[in-house]
Amino acid sequence: MSASISISQLGWSTPDGHRLLDHLDLVFAPERCGLVGRNGIGKSTLLRLIAGEIAPRAGRIVVDGTIGMMRQIVDVAPDERIADLFGVRDALAILARAEAGRASLDELAEADWTLEARLIEALSAVGLDAGPETPLAMLSGGQRSRAAIAAATFGDPDFLLLDEPTNNLDRAGRDAVIGLLDRWRGGAIVVSHDRELLDHMDAIVELSALGAARHGGGWSAYRDRKAIELAAAERDLASAERQESEVARHIQQAAERKQRRDGAGARKGAKGDQPRILIGARKQRAEESGSAGARLAERQRGAAAEAAEAARGRIEILEPMTVALSPTGLIGDRTVLRLAGVVAGHDRAILDGLDLEIVGPERIAVGGANGAGKSTLLAVIAGGLEPWAGDVKRPLPFALLDQRVSLLDPALSVAANHARRHPDATDNACRAALARFRFRADAADRIVGSLSGGQKLRAGLACVLGGEAPPPLLILDEPTNHLDLDSIAAVEAGLAAYDGALLVVSHDEAFLAAIGIERQLELAGGRLVDGG
Repeated sequence: MSASISISQLGWSTPDGHRLLDHLDLVFAPERCGLVGRNGIGKSTLLRLIAGEIAPRAGRIVVDGTIGMMRQIVDVAPDERIADLFGVRDALAILARAEAGRASLDELAEADWTLEARLIEALSAVGLDAGPETPLAMLSGGQRSRAAIAAATFGDPDFLLLDEPTNNLDRAGRDAVIGLLDRWRGGAIVVSHDRELLDHMDAIVELSALGAARHGGGWSAYRDRKAIELAAAERDLASAERQESEVARHIQQAAERKQRRDGAGARKGAKGDQPRILIGARKQRAEESGSAGARLAERQRGAAAEAAEAARGRIEILEPMTVALSPTGLIGDRTVLRLAGVVAGHDRAILDGLDLEIVGPERIAVGGANGAGKSTLLAVIAGGLEPWAGDVKRPLPFALLDQRVSLLDPALSVAANHARRHPDATDNACRAALARFRFRADAADRIVGSLSGGQKLRAGLACVLGGEAPPPLLILDEPTNHLDLDSIAAVEAGLAAYDGALLVVSHDEAFLAAIGIERQLELAGGRLVDGG
């Protein structure tokens, strides 16, 4: 019997009582399935429920088979190693004692002599040239992601649960993950917004406020079918609403005609030229006819309203995210940023004689292999890391939106964070700016620490861009990592209209093309070179 995951009537709520998943029914077979949906809809929560990390409020999950789960690594302890992701530190210690001749007989009996070779093979499969004893703190974000994916696949589980597996990965890392999934013969549930990766899926499951909907094929097939279904649903809704209006108009006209007839009969009866019995009979018939007409009208009205409600039920009503930016006033020949001969690093020099100049509203993307020093470069530009040598000039205001969205105070609400960055803005102006980023009403009062990764990045964008005067230089570090696909499209549209300078670290080629990048640079050997 093949492995499967069955979910029936699943319900889950946040600790504060917000209902996230409700009456969810799904079945996952041994296939590659992309899980998509807007930020905060419950995709990562669903993976955790399947993995048994949290318990459902209602319903049940039946897993027939084994599971390997990859999770995002944010903070690491100084002594954490790659082996800890695999849960094999103790087993490796036994091997080390055995090789040194210090193992007990019991330890020798349980020693797995193939373990280290299998670990190296799993890490190589995702393109990571590192051993199990490598400290996680020495790895870049992308390298940690590769190690986490390798740990999830270790032991050949029946199902892989991958949460944003290509976040932080360079081109080679993305290709390695796509290749791994292409070769995978078990089941895989992949939460992702990576359009290229999603095109390699066998099916797409969309989570929305309406529940879960499964579509066969990859992202392109899903997108095309979704557009057709949405257009049909919108046509049905428009037709149902027209019918509802037509029924209401007919009912109104019938009521007016009856009122006129009743008025005429009353006037005729008042003349006294008809027998009372005839007047009474006519009145009774009129009342009976009016009652029947009212019942018929109510049935018609109910049927039309039911049809319209059914049509609305096929469409998820979302307030679109609009990113309208005020002008920065940046002129074309103004120097925005200049780095000359910069040498910088932590334990060793990662940047070595690096030069960079941005003049006017240039749009520059910086790429490079994981570990090449992109985060170090941004830390030097933002002033968080002092260079060992060279010169850094920042003549104009700038804003850096890093992957942790560290410009936000996690203990404050979204609105309070916005007010902190824009102290002269009124509360109305603050909330209007946040509303454009889908933080309306109570959503603006949510504590940042309680937000999902995508919601947090959206809040950061709102706080940076949602003021009267956006900074002339905007620095973005992998800005699409946690955004849902609709939000990415909105941010692309907003940044395309931004008239300041952009410096973007990203491996999302579709995103870079959409925001009009003019220059692509590669960080290699501690310097920036033309990337074509």
